[in-house]
Amino acid sequence: MNLVKVAKTRLQAMRDDGWEILLTEVSKFCSTHEIIMLDMEDEYVARGRGRRRVEKMTNLHHYRVELFYSVIDMQVLELNHRFDEINTELLLCMACLDPRDSFSAFDVKKLVRLAKLYPSEFSEVTLYELESQLENFIFDVRLDEKFSKLLGIGGLAQKMVSTRKHEVFPLVYQLIKLSLVLPVATATVERAFSAMKFIKSALRNRMGDKLLNDCLVSYIEKDVFVNVTNEAIMQRFQNMKNRREML
Repeated sequence: MNLVKVAKTRLQAMRDDGWEILLTEVSKFCSTHEIIMLDMEDEYVARGRGRRRVEKMTNLHHYRVELFYSVIDMQVLELNHRFDEINTELLLCMACLDPRDSFSAFDVKKLVRLAKLYPSEFSEVTLYELESQLENFIFDVRLDEKFSKLLGIGGLAQKMVSTRKHEVFPLVYQLIKLSLVLPVATATVERAFSAMKFIKSALRNRMGDKLLNDCLVSYIEKDVFVNVTNEAIMQRFQNMKNRREML
């Protein structure tokens, strides 16, 4: 999230002060390579359009406002869309479960705030229990050497299961599972909606839910299914039902 803030700040600084720097660099490049450079005060002429149909503007306005500023604004808008207030809150709270450096990022209040975003999983009473479990959990894992060299939330979940601490701190383990599932589920949903337009096309608009689900899984998980040979597929169908001829 700090890198996202840095990216937004750099883009804003580029928008405020970057045009003159860019124009100077372009001028030097054109001068070095003997390229004719447009006069920024001349009227801009759009290619392929008659002058009567285009609003009159200078080259400076076109390249600075309609291109330079527009591209930067699109990038900032995309960052704000990807990392809105709720997503930012989720990521910052999830980072508190990072076990590196003896759980230095651990914060009980932020983790309870993360749990409040899942009202169906954590009721008001459960939140009080979760806060107590988190306080006991952090003392326990910091004293346990088995948790001293973990590198991520996934490793933390595995270590809790192997040491059976997921039974001692079930609410903490549930919060860890939700944190692990969230980014995967979000990416999977986006990929599924993107792939759906290729699978359920106009020619296959009557496809049933089961067939659609099977086709989507095969399309999305290409890296997995590329290792399945045609021979294995034919053998699978051959064993499902007796056939008159071998596939």
